[in-house]
Amino acid sequence: MQTQPHYPKHYCGVFGIFGHPNAAELTYYGLYALQHRGQESAGIVTCHDGKFYKHHGMGLVPQIFNGEILHGLVGKTAVGHTRYSTTGSSQLKNAQPLTVDCARGQIAIAHNGNLTNAAKLRDELENRGSIFQTTVDSEIILHLMAQPGLNGGENHLSHTLRKIEGAYSLVIMTEKELIGARDPFGFRPLCIGKLDGAYVLASETCALDLIHAKFVRDVEPGEIVVINEKGLSSFQAFPEQTKRAFCIFEYVYFARPDSTIADRNVYKVRVEMGRQLAREFPIQADIVVPVPDSGNCAALGYSLESGIPFEMAFVRNHYVGRSFLQPSQLIRDFDVRVKLNLIAELVKDKRVVIVDDSIVRGTTCKTRVKTLKEAGAKEVHVLVSCPPHMNPCVYGIDFPDRSKLMAANHSREEIRKYLNADSLYYLSQDGLVKATGLPKNNFCMACYDGNYPVPFDPLLDKHIIERRKRHTQTLGEAVEKDDEQIKLLQV
Repeated sequence: MQTQPHYPKHYCGVFGIFGHPNAAELTYYGLYALQHRGQESAGIVTCHDGKFYKHHGMGLVPQIFNGEILHGLVGKTAVGHTRYSTTGSSQLKNAQPLTVDCARGQIAIAHNGNLTNAAKLRDELENRGSIFQTTVDSEIILHLMAQPGLNGGENHLSHTLRKIEGAYSLVIMTEKELIGARDPFGFRPLCIGKLDGAYVLASETCALDLIHAKFVRDVEPGEIVVINEKGLSSFQAFPEQTKRAFCIFEYVYFARPDSTIADRNVYKVRVEMGRQLAREFPIQADIVVPVPDSGNCAALGYSLESGIPFEMAFVRNHYVGRSFLQPSQLIRDFDVRVKLNLIAELVKDKRVVIVDDSIVRGTTCKTRVKTLKEAGAKEVHVLVSCPPHMNPCVYGIDFPDRSKLMAANHSREEIRKYLNADSLYYLSQDGLVKATGLPKNNFCMACYDGNYPVPFDPLLDKHIIERRKRHTQTLGEAVEKDDEQIKLLQV
């Protein structure tokens, strides 16, 4: 499946298992279930008798692994990762899990999220002699873990976690343990399961379902769980932290509808978002049409609450892969039409409510409205099952910068005119929270309201990054000069 450029992209999915003879195979299936969280690269690392075995690749999970590769990943403990890059370029060297061999032994780490003080920490580590092999945040955590603790003692994970800021759900494998950890705000999900006596850690419960693991509970914000031969133990690394900031966009778009997060089934929450949309914005229409697949649940909810018939007028092509032949003018709007095709008979002469989960840049929604009107729809009303996106995300979601966010730079009326829609409505912030059934102070809604739970300094990051680029450029020029002098000597 090719990542859709008009939708925001998530950072990744993580999975780990301890104490099962088929650890690699089960991790493969776990990553398969979490494929929606990242489609650029994937990797699995296993441990057997203190030795690590690993395999990474670019692309989708079934393209990277086969039976022969999985057979070579021996051991009863494994950690896996499926990735979309928001920090660090899309290259094989940045594929996770990352591994390191240090004085404390071998460590493998899979990370979901984004560190807001990454540039500062990386700068400090490099000044102390650390050499980085990748450009991803996760390697910073490995370097911090590898360092000795205070007074030369062991560097406990809690000591490392107190140095990093931002969003992280971690699955870490050592030679004897599997460890899970969430940041104190709980931005990203992580749950615990059990299968035939083995423990499982996963980003979402849908991964547990696929391997028939029983859901035990969510890892709590700020909690570290340690799984070894003695079983599972846990402790709170941030007992003083009480504020929560779970990313509400997990419920809107990222999580699979068959997952359960914080005791809330994602499907039911999305249907309730649609019901809330109908309560806030009742429209006289003939049919409700979702934008598959992300708009399906909310559109169903709107239909149930309003009594307007639900129709799957857009049909999604589930077999879209990478195109090596660039579309010509013979097929206009190829990138859009190849993914969703309209059944024109369902919308002709109808007043249509079209429901989507979000409008980020607006270009794709404009094409959808155009397609409906070209097919003969009398009216097209666009409803969005979340509030307008006003701010970029710094915690691991690839929302573009503010200058490219449609709602941040244009009024609702301006956006409506751009889309050529008869009306445009967004679910209110209060309505979105109400649909979850959880308190508002449980969530991070920075992309909507601009209230960032963890402070960050983009100017400082920019200064450090630019200084590093200048340093790299200087080194490159020095190497070129040395090469020229060597060539002169050879002559």
